[in-house]
Amino acid sequence: MGEMTSYEPGQFSWVDLMAGDLGEAKTFYGSLFGWEPVDQDTQGGPPYVIFRLNGKQVAGMGQLSDEMRSNGVPPCWNSYVNVEDVDAIVAKVPELGGRVTMPPMTVLDAGKMAGLQDPTGGHVFVWQKDRHFGAELVNDPHAFCWNELATRDLAKAKEFFGALFGWEFTQSDDSPAEYDVIQCGGRENGGIMQMTEEWGEIPPHWSVYFTVEDTEATVAKVQELGGSVRVPPFDTPVGKMAVVADPHGAGFSVIAMSVSPD
Repeated sequence: MGEMTSYEPGQFSWVDLMAGDLGEAKTFYGSLFGWEPVDQDTQGGPPYVIFRLNGKQVAGMGQLSDEMRSNGVPPCWNSYVNVEDVDAIVAKVPELGGRVTMPPMTVLDAGKMAGLQDPTGGHVFVWQKDRHFGAELVNDPHAFCWNELATRDLAKAKEFFGALFGWEFTQSDDSPAEYDVIQCGGRENGGIMQMTEEWGEIPPHWSVYFTVEDTEATVAKVQELGGSVRVPPFDTPVGKMAVVADPHGAGFSVIAMSVSPD
């Protein structure tokens, strides 16, 4: 897919980090992925950074507020779904059994956003574009390539998101756990995985994947930069992946693709 100029409704269009420390995160991700951090003019609002790769915007970053920390929100990567009307989506969420975690908010002239939690517990954001349509580069090395929900009730999650976004699902026969690929507008648009007992106390959550050229080299670099490895590199039918975390504990996945993404 590579360079993007727009997204269809229901497609993931953006990812951003709620960082434990902006300065340290700039250094970590800049060294790991070659991202250039560009501070945004938020006109007195909370600080926000857009990461650029080869001149293209690929991800964003905000700072965890004191209120977030007091409410137990950890540093984390967030996924955003492109929608035509945030207010209309938010109105449907409680009707479908979900919860609105952040009411609609206009972000200057960039767009409008809201946060929601599906009935199984996963948190995700919706984005209605104005001047900011989303990532200008996806799937290429060091850009995001996949968004994935780990849930304890796959059927309920599918029912919710199918009704909310019009997503369709294709069961994967390659995954060791029950897994459905999200379909949106005829394209693969992420996945939903059934959590098993082996997950322990980990709550349902969305994960962000970034493409890399060499998974093992990337994992070594993560450790060198003070990050940690949650799941060591392993082979999948679509490439070698690993789950890692930055020095403040924000987790993400990296994958060296063996097949071209849809």
